[in-house]
Amino acid sequence: MAAAPQISAFFDEPTNTVSYLVADPETRAAAVIDPVLDYDPASGSASTRSAEKILAAADEQGLSIGLVLETHPHADHLTAAPFFKERTGAKVGIGAGICAVQQTFGPKFAADDVTCDGSDFDLLLEDGQRLALGNLTIEVMATPGHTPACVSYKAGDAVFVGDTLFMPDYGTARCDFPGGCAHRLYGSIQRLLALPPETRLFMCHDYKAPGRDVFAWETTVGEERAHNVHLGAGVCEETYAAMRQARDAKLAMPKLLLPAIQVNIRAGRFPPADADGVHYLKIPLTMAQGQ
Repeated sequence: MAAAPQISAFFDEPTNTVSYLVADPETRAAAVIDPVLDYDPASGSASTRSAEKILAAADEQGLSIGLVLETHPHADHLTAAPFFKERTGAKVGIGAGICAVQQTFGPKFAADDVTCDGSDFDLLLEDGQRLALGNLTIEVMATPGHTPACVSYKAGDAVFVGDTLFMPDYGTARCDFPGGCAHRLYGSIQRLLALPPETRLFMCHDYKAPGRDVFAWETTVGEERAHNVHLGAGVCEETYAAMRQARDAKLAMPKLLLPAIQVNIRAGRFPPADADGVHYLKIPLTMAQGQ
């Protein structure tokens, strides 16, 4: 088994998101995965409170943050990547599939400042690409299905899976966003489950499955193979896709979808300020038909 990185988890309960500080124990080189920007939709205010806790932990541990890695363009929280880039000089990376997501959502929000070529990000990451983290190596694994841009990051004996998988008692990611595909997700999950059973898997979210009283975000390939409620007992692709599509049809949209996607396709930049100097998000309006 490959060497183990040093991992600190930071759980943001308002968005049920887990951010990670991952480091090489020898060189103290570090990366931040999926950082959260605190955002209050009622007031439109944002703060870096959560990100500052991660930076403080890095300082306390003597870590040097050189990378900020997004597992995908999130629909449930705004990214704090610009905070880390400004404070540490870290490069911001995301799966190269972000271009497809920008092409889909840029026109929907009249985001003329988004060039749809991924250039808001410093690194567009391809499947199999390797990133140095001190003496460790981070391997990029393309795991699309939830979105076209989803990637997982393998560092030593640990894999950060984004929204591809949840804890075994909660299942797998939704696939009903534009560009999502249950069949592709099934293939991505099978790729993860083909790793050695002792491989540690780190989730991006947890919602406490029924009957569980505490949040949890770390499991193993072996546990997912044996106990995932959506994939256990060797569920075939067609059965899984039918289940996933039926389940997704009943799910509500994430409450921060509209603000999050506008910011996250820009790598955390706010939309350009208007003439009054204020940054505005666009909220499309639709009129529901009466029953």
